Amino acid sequence: MSDHEEAGAVRPSALAWVGRHLAAGERVVATGALHGGITAEMRRLTIGTRDGDTRHLVLRTFVDPSFVALAEDLLNREAGVLALLAGTGVPAPGPVAVDAAAAHCEYPSLLMTHLPGRTVLDDRGLEARVPLLARQLVAIHALRPAERPREYRAWTTADAVVPPDGADAAAWAAATDVIRRPAPGYEGRFLQRDFQPGNVLFDVVPRSLAGPRITGVVDWVETCWGPADLDVAHCSTNLAMLHGPVWGLRFAEAYEEAGGVLAAATGERLYWRLLDALGFAGQMRWVARPWQEAGRTELTTRTVEGRLDAYVTALLDALG
Repeated sequence: MSDHEEAGAVRPSALAWVGRHLAAGERVVATGALHGGITAEMRRLTIGTRDGDTRHLVLRTFVDPSFVALAEDLLNREAGVLALLAGTGVPAPGPVAVDAAAAHCEYPSLLMTHLPGRTVLDDRGLEARVPLLARQLVAIHALRPAERPREYRAWTTADAVVPPDGADAAAWAAATDVIRRPAPGYEGRFLQRDFQPGNVLFDVVPRSLAGPRITGVVDWVETCWGPADLDVAHCSTNLAMLHGPVWGLRFAEAYEEAGGVLAAATGERLYWRLLDALGFAGQMRWVARPWQEAGRTELTTRTVEGRLDAYVTALLDALG
C-alpha cells in the first residue's frame, strides 16, 4: 500500500458503519485523504450507486487523544449545526450520521455530504476572493436560529500569550495589555467561529467566464453566538498570515462594504482583532502545516510568525 493509499484508508469498523448508512445497493468503492484539517482526519469516500454512477461523502474522525476526549461534544454540536443550516442558503454539508462516542467506529466520527469546489490559498486572484469571503460571512451572521448556539469562548488570555521569537516585544506587550481589559459589550450574532480561507470552497472558473464563486463553507465544530467582530478578526488574522498583513487589514473593510456591522468604537474593534491574533502565538507549526500540504511550501513556521508579528504591529498602528 502506498503512503497516499494508507493516508486515505478508512478503518474497518468505520467502513462498516458507513455502509449501514448508504442506500440499498450502494457501497464504498474508494477513499482518499482530504488535506487541510488540523484537529481531525478528513476522508472523501466515493460511493458506487446502484445505477453504476458515483457520489461522494466526507468522514471526519478525531484520533488525537487530546481531541478524542472532546469529540462527543464537538461532533454532536457540528451535526446539529449542519442540520440547522439546511435550507438557509448557506452552502454547508448535510449531516448523514454521527458516532460521537465511538460506539460503532474505532474513533469518534461524523459522516456528511460532500460539497463541490476546493480551497484556494494562492496569492493570485485574492483581490477577487476577499469580497466573496466578506459577503459570505455577512450572510452567516444574518442567520437567526430558533435556538441559539452556545456563547463564544476566548481562545487565549493575556497571561497565556507568548510572543514569537524575534517579535516586537513592545508591540506585543501593548497588544497584551489591550486584551487584558474586560471584553466589550456586543450585539450577538451567529458565528461560524473558524471562518477562514482553509474552510471555504471555491469553484474557480476561467478568467473569461464569471469568476470565482463560493460553493461551500466547512468545519462548523466551533459554531457559537458572539460578536461579528470575532469572526471578522479570525478571517483577518488568517489572511494576514497567508497573504501578508495588508490583507488582514483589508478584510474588515470588505466586510463593512458587504453590509456587515462591526463595533462602533475603534478600541473595541482593536480588542477583538488582537484577541484573535494573539491566540495564534505558539500555534504556528500547526497553523502552517496544512497550508504547506496544500502547496504553500514557502509558508514556514518562521515566515508565518513574522507575518503575525507584523500584523499585530499594523493593528496597533491602525486602531491603537
